[in-house]
Amino acid sequence: MQNDWTPLVGLIWLAGAWLRLRRQARFYQIEEYMSRRYLRWLLAARSRWLPPRQVAIGLLGVALAASADHPYDSLAGGLFALLAVYPKPQGKIKKPLVMTARVKRILAVAHIVCALPIVGVWAAGAPSPAIGGVGLAVWLLAPGWLAMSNWLLTPLDAIAKRRFLRQAAVVLAQTQPKIIGITGSYGKTTTKSFLRDILSLRYQVYATPKSYNTLMGVSLAINRDLADDYRTEIFISEMGAYVPGEIARICQLTPPDIAIITEVGPQHLERFGSLETVQKAKYELVANLPPDGVAVFNWDNAYIRAMHERGYPATRLTVSRELSLAEARAQGVTWLAQDIRESLDGLSFCAIDVASGETAQIATRLHGDHNVTNLLLCIAVARREAIPLRDIARRVRSLQPAENRLVRETTAAGITIINDAYSANPKGVISALKLLGMHREGARLLITPGMVELGALQEGENRKLGMLAAEYATDIILVGESQTAPILRGIEATAFDRAHVHVVDSLEQSIAWYQRHLRAGDAVLFLNDLPDTY
Repeated sequence: MQNDWTPLVGLIWLAGAWLRLRRQARFYQIEEYMSRRYLRWLLAARSRWLPPRQVAIGLLGVALAASADHPYDSLAGGLFALLAVYPKPQGKIKKPLVMTARVKRILAVAHIVCALPIVGVWAAGAPSPAIGGVGLAVWLLAPGWLAMSNWLLTPLDAIAKRRFLRQAAVVLAQTQPKIIGITGSYGKTTTKSFLRDILSLRYQVYATPKSYNTLMGVSLAINRDLADDYRTEIFISEMGAYVPGEIARICQLTPPDIAIITEVGPQHLERFGSLETVQKAKYELVANLPPDGVAVFNWDNAYIRAMHERGYPATRLTVSRELSLAEARAQGVTWLAQDIRESLDGLSFCAIDVASGETAQIATRLHGDHNVTNLLLCIAVARREAIPLRDIARRVRSLQPAENRLVRETTAAGITIINDAYSANPKGVISALKLLGMHREGARLLITPGMVELGALQEGENRKLGMLAAEYATDIILVGESQTAPILRGIEATAFDRAHVHVVDSLEQSIAWYQRHLRAGDAVLFLNDLPDTY
């Protein structure tokens, strides 16, 4: 039987479902609206899809309302519903929900989908317990409504996407810049920012901002920043991929004249499955060059070297920081770095054009010997574009690291912060730890949640990280007990003092620890910072 309080039960559950939708939409957006990945993340932990406290309170409210037989049973059901849906504090949010047009459409449809069952049972005259039961089910299934709404919107989104891509293609056809594509498992964004700054010595250059490296991200950059701007002579397009075919699709929008391949490694390996698949995906950039295009390869990576050996295009430039001059000549390498040195002041090396013998002493405030390779790739392209080597060397002196990528600064308290929080990969962590190890005057603290998305290699690589950390750090804070367990096992395989290892639940706890314990002259390395889905 319904009474005056009956609608209250449905309204509370509906409001709770809408709030849950909004909160879950942030994680759905982080997973780039990929329903399979989002649902896999959701189902990985029971507390995400079946919160025990809320479910227990909701079921108790339904049971009490069903057992009562007086006008206030609906009021009791409403009070318990309110307790069940009352949101828990979210804590610190690293990446807030961005209310794009797409997420607004998904939420709008999901709101309607949520409302239909609750309004339907109320309109049918169902009693308060039935409405409460349906409301609890709707609230629990809210994450699934997001995926369903996205699926329902697929035809509309496809039309909007095609229109947006056509608009970007028209912009490029009108402005007609030379296009440089950059891809690789890592090093893309850093190389892009270096190349932009170096080529700006002579050309009007535009590079896709931050990590805009998906098809829609690149098209957004074009439509927003290049429309009606005919000054751009060179457009640098960073191209990322999670599955084969994505880079080819970006190339259809931004057909490259020059291709740069930075690295092939285990980053996002859980998505690709194997390094051979990663190699195939990255080669799509080279395959989409015209016959008179230019490809620039990192010779020190065996997978990239195999791309070069496929013989396309005719003009292929290669760089190495590992070969001797004699080996470079014998193997036909184009650019070589020798006498590489790194100190707290930065990197220095001699850049050599192997064929002509032209050399330049390169000095930069950048850190990490992996940046030698990134700089060589840029030097090869800049010389190809007729910028004198001496001018390139001058510009390199003023280059700044990309955001959150091995950025070193000192706080007012005299503590050196090394920020390498953007991401972590097996090569990059070595450079970061070496830089931490150069600080010999005080404590050297490593704060890390470890490396992720490395597939079958993840446990082994994180164990190696633990063994390396024991070599370079005096103190270690591991963020997240479960995911850092392999790192801890690596540390325990060494003679490192276990009393100097701390395992915490959050980045905030690690920051509080270093603020209490570190003093002027100490250094702290923030190595990786996982997204909110971890």
